[in-house]
Amino acid sequence: MSNSFWPDDIRLVISISMQFEAGGEAPYGPGGPFSGFIDMDPAYPDFPTKSWYRYGYVEGIQRMLDLWDKHAIKVTSHMVGSAVDRSPAVAREIVERGHEAAAHGRDWILQVDLQEPDERKFIRDNVDSIRRATGVAPVGYNGAAMRGTVNTLKILQDEGFRYHIDDVSRDEPFLIPVRDKDFAVVPYSLTLNDIVQFEGYKFTNTEYERQLKDEFDVLYEEAATRRRMMSISTHDRVQGRPFRVRSLDRFLDYALKHKGVVCLRKDTIADFALTQPSILRDLNAHDEWADWERRHGEQKIRPIA
Repeated sequence: MSNSFWPDDIRLVISISMQFEAGGEAPYGPGGPFSGFIDMDPAYPDFPTKSWYRYGYVEGIQRMLDLWDKHAIKVTSHMVGSAVDRSPAVAREIVERGHEAAAHGRDWILQVDLQEPDERKFIRDNVDSIRRATGVAPVGYNGAAMRGTVNTLKILQDEGFRYHIDDVSRDEPFLIPVRDKDFAVVPYSLTLNDIVQFEGYKFTNTEYERQLKDEFDVLYEEAATRRRMMSISTHDRVQGRPFRVRSLDRFLDYALKHKGVVCLRKDTIADFALTQPSILRDLNAHDEWADWERRHGEQKIRPIA
């Protein structure tokens, strides 16, 4: 089958995120499997929770890297700068095995209240950490909890980024105007997201695997007549558990047997979008950002032109 939606007779693209956050979390505070039923005084270190995060970079990422190799696919790893600084060899291995190093903030904290100079430094520090460890500069960005400011996209554009993923509005890549220049959006996923489904909704492997297959089947059908992309989000200490890797292995076995299905890095998807004349241009996607900037920008975050 051939269509004009993707190159090389591709029918459906699967875009996988492998978030590298563990080791970059805040030293104290809520998080991990003990939240909600153990109320620790933040003045004391929570060593078991720290070890839960540590699992991500000493076990989880390596196990997922082996899974990607098994299926001969490449993914995108959004990396927290302080996590990279703690484990530069892990970041380097991710890149050496052919995967994309993308940015996820200097620290694993919200940047929503940062003024422009501080936010720019926050992003530049993240870039510097990744470049020191891997030798490459990231071109894609994911904010913590997908939250940025009215300045984020302009800063990313200034700093040489080509795309961001903090949007869940479509099942295909698209372009938006940032100061009248094209900027790519490679949509993220909250529904096919291991933290949301396993840690939030407490899905079992069977439930999540069924969800993956159902979403794939519908998108594969739609891909006969439309450009379609399936986004899956994995996190080092969550999806990297042995039983969850086995479950994702079964799904990939199923999906990749279908004709015209490939997994692509997000930078590859973004570059395609930026050079494809028929790509969707959503001129209204960020109207709410502009509206917020007009109504509240001067009160909270000073916007840049």
